[in-house]
Amino acid sequence: MEHRYAEGATELVGYVARPEGSTRRPGILVAHEAPGLGEHPKMRARMLAELGYVALAADLYGGGALHQGPAAFQQLSGMRSDPGLLRRRVTAGFESLAALEGVDPGRIAAIGFCLGGMAVLELARTGADLRAAVSFHGLLETRQPAAAGAVRAPILACTGSEDPLVPPEQVAAFEQEMSAAQADWQLVTFGGARHAFTNRHAAMAGNAALEWKPQADRRAWAFMVAFLADCLGEEG
Repeated sequence: MEHRYAEGATELVGYVARPEGSTRRPGILVAHEAPGLGEHPKMRARMLAELGYVALAADLYGGGALHQGPAAFQQLSGMRSDPGLLRRRVTAGFESLAALEGVDPGRIAAIGFCLGGMAVLELARTGADLRAAVSFHGLLETRQPAAAGAVRAPILACTGSEDPLVPPEQVAAFEQEMSAAQADWQLVTFGGARHAFTNRHAAMAGNAALEWKPQADRRAWAFMVAFLADCLGEEG
C-alpha cells in the first residue's frame, strides 16, 4: 500500500506491507538501493510482513523517483556526498514508521540494500532508538563516524568478498569504527559475492560489479531473520 510522508518540504512516497491481524507488531524500515523504491525493496517489505512485521519501504529520493543505469549511480554519489541529507531522509522514514497504526514504536528495526544499507547504518550512527540495523551489501564508509556509546542498535552487516564498492579497506575501517564506538556489531562476509548479491535482477543493470548470488542471498536473509527475532523479541 502506498504511504506518503515528508522530510521538510519534500514529499516522500513509501510502501507499507502489513501482516494479517490487528495485534500491535514490531516495525521494520526497508531502505532501497541506488535506483530507488522499485520492486525489490517492496518485495522485501512483503516478505517481512509474512514474518509478522509491519514494514515500510522508505523513499530516500522523494516523489517515489526511480533511476536506471548511470543515473542511479549519480544519485548514489549524490547521497554519499551529502550524509546530512541521507540521514534526514532515512530518519523521516523511521519516524513515519513509528507513527503508523499497529506499530509498536518501542520495537523498530531497519534493513537496507546498497545505498539503503548505508542509510540504515547512518541512522544507527545518529543514536536512533532502533532495536536492530541490518545492512545488505551496503556501503560501510561514513563521513561522520559514530561517537563512543552513540550506537544504540545492534548491527548486522552482510557484505561480499568481491564487492568493488566495498573494498577490504572500507570493511576494516568499519570494523575499527564500530569497535571504537563500543557498538554491538557483527559482520558476515560471503565468499565470491559481488555487489547487489541479494537482488535477482542485478544483472539487468549491465554492470559487472553487480551480481545476484542465490546462496548468499538465502543465507544473508536467514541471518537477518534470526537476528531480528533475537533483537525484537520483547515488548517495548
